[in-house]
Amino acid sequence: MNNELNTPLIQFLQTQQVSYRLLPHQHPATTIEEAAAQRGISPKQMVKCILLRDMSDRYALACTSGDTQIDPKKVRAVLQWRRMTCVNSINVKEITGYEIGTVTPINLKTEMPILFDNSILNQNEITISSGSRMAGIALKTSDLLTLVNPLINNIQRP
Repeated sequence: MNNELNTPLIQFLQTQQVSYRLLPHQHPATTIEEAAAQRGISPKQMVKCILLRDMSDRYALACTSGDTQIDPKKVRAVLQWRRMTCVNSINVKEITGYEIGTVTPINLKTEMPILFDNSILNQNEITISSGSRMAGIALKTSDLLTLVNPLINNIQRP
C-alpha cells in the first residue's frame, strides 16, 4: 500500500484492508489512453465508469474495460428500466461524489445499481481511479468484485 496520495477512496481501501498499488501520473490525464500510458498499462486493464439516468430519474453506474464502450440499451435491458442516457457532466460529482474522469464504482455518494461488463473479468488485476486525476489504483479484480458486488452482464457496444 502507498500513502503518497490520500483520497477518501484510498482511506476506504485501507479501512477495508484491501491491497492496492498506487499508479501516479506525471500530469492530470484527460483520456483513458493518456491515463493508461502514464500508468504503463493497456486501456483494457482500466475500468471505465459511465453514469446513466433513466426517464424516471433513477441512476446506474455502468462499468466496462477502458478499450470498450457502454451500450445504454443493454444496461436498460438488464435493469428492465426505460430509456437511459448519460448524466450531464455538471451533475456527476453531486451524484457520485467524484469529478468527471475520476468516477469509480467504490464508495459512491448515491446508492445505485452498479453493472460490470464481462470484459472486466478478463483481467486478474485492473485499475480504477484513485479519486484524483493524478493517480490510478491497481487492485485484484476479485477484490473489486467483493467490494462492489456488481451485476455482471454483456453491456458493451459490439
